[in-house]
Amino acid sequence: MLPSSGILSTRGGVSLSMAVALSCQGLWKIYEMGDEKVQAVRGIDLEIQQGEMVAIMGPSGCGKTTLLNILSGIDEPSAGQVTVRKRPLFGISDDERTDIRGKEMGFIFQKFHLLDVMNAVENVEIPLLLLGMEPDEARLKANAALKKVGLGDRSDHRPAELSGGQQQRVSIARAIVHDPSVILCDEPTGNLDSETSQQVMELLIELNHSGSTLVIVTHDSEIARQCSRVIRIIDGRIMTEEE
Repeated sequence: MLPSSGILSTRGGVSLSMAVALSCQGLWKIYEMGDEKVQAVRGIDLEIQQGEMVAIMGPSGCGKTTLLNILSGIDEPSAGQVTVRKRPLFGISDDERTDIRGKEMGFIFQKFHLLDVMNAVENVEIPLLLLGMEPDEARLKANAALKKVGLGDRSDHRPAELSGGQQQRVSIARAIVHDPSVILCDEPTGNLDSETSQQVMELLIELNHSGSTLVIVTHDSEIARQCSRVIRIIDGRIMTEEE
């Protein structure tokens, strides 16, 4: 595992100091199913450095989605802690956790989770409005995010008027509109054909090259190959880490 400080990476020939964007320590998740206890996550320690693009892989039922749900604060661990930019995600109030998730994290899912009654720009500005931003400023930032993902001319289109790839681009714009510390992706190309998947992946790589930190749960080895680090999980444990 990479150390938490003093890391240097080279991007475009320039050395950059890296800090820890997201980490977990001693993470366990145990589900009780009748008399049986299922250990979905078993003692995972992990650090994601700022500016990394990390793939989490493993067979179905290995615990990778459970791990992502805990890293994102959707689910609580049975033991252990998640830290986002040195702020603990658990052992705090629900309001504090909501504040961290709202400000520091962006989310991209296999299903796009767009509101059908809203157009693209209205879907993208939702996180900003929830953070209390003034509507005019939120609209400007949402339009800028749509332009960044190549949909500046589709801002007034509703989801039903967009292709699957365009809908995923809207969800990516929504995930980045508030400049989060880390973007968590759960099978972001799972509902797309191979050509559209690669287009979305190229957009994620572009975001990463611009400084965004991404954690991607995927079963697709081609997607993993394009990441800077691949973490493989089996039976709730990290088995290998590959640069």
